[in-house]
Order: sequence, then C-alpha cells, then structure tokens
Amino acid sequence: MRYALLLLPLALLSTVPQAQKSRSRVGFVNVQQAVAAMPNSAGYLSLQKRVDADLKAKQSSLQKLATQAQKTRKAADVQAYQKAQQGLASAQKNYNTRLAKEFKPLQTRLNSVVASVARGSGFTVVLDRRVAAQSGVVVYANTSATDLTPAVVKALKK
Repeated sequence: MRYALLLLPLALLSTVPQAQKSRSRVGFVNVQQAVAAMPNSAGYLSLQKRVDADLKAKQSSLQKLATQAQKTRKAADVQAYQKAQQGLASAQKNYNTRLAKEFKPLQTRLNSVVASVARGSGFTVVLDRRVAAQSGVVVYANTSATDLTPAVVKALKK
C-alpha cells in the first residue's frame, strides 16, 4: 500500500511531459481577402462595401449628436441622440441579416478550405483577422508565422 502511494505521484509526473508536447497554434485569415478571391463573391463584396459606408456615416452622425446633446443638455438634442442610437442598432441588425444571407453560399466552401489549410499547416485554431483586431482579443501576433491568407487564397483558386 505504501509503495502504491509512492508510485502514484511518480506516475502522474511522468505524464506531464507528454501533456506539454502538444502545442496549439493559432492562425489568422483575412476573410475579406479570401472571399474576394472566390468566384461569385461580387454581390457579397458590393453589399459589404455599401454597408460599411452607410454604418460609418451613421456612426459619424451619432457622434455629432452625442457631442451636441452633451453640450446643450436640451431634451430635444438628447431625444435626437437616442433616436439615432436606435436607428443605428436597427440598421446594424438588418445589415447583419442581409450580409449573413448573402455570405451563406460562400461560407461553406471558405470554411472547408480554411479547415483543410489549417490542418495541413498544423494550426488548431484559426481566427478572422478583422474580427480579432476589432474585438481586441489578440494583442500581438507574428503575422509572418500565423497568417494563413495566402495559402487559403491559393487553395480557393484551385
């Protein structure tokens, strides 16, 4: 019994090196660039460009209304700001629905190509570079070692 208690910690310690050997690699793909390389993506890219421009204009207008509302503190200015906020939220929701519908046919092919390239390159996780940058999830990444975009674009063109 005493020997079993002595051997148990040694057995557990012997498994630690194997657990440390499997390394996870995180890669990034510029999805917009990959989609641009796909056939039949013109409709989605055109819609994305219009959506980005419209949302940017709405956000700029919202910022001006926020500044005005803070400066004057008038009920009408605050109400205009709140109405603009609701309009922006509604527009984002509608645009996201339209973009998702337009992207769906492209998504299946893109996801399978990204997964194939990632597996072949030894990556265990792949993130959309744009989403990672906007969300602040990734603080630093060595793009020369983690960017799978060129390989994905090459595979999409086959």
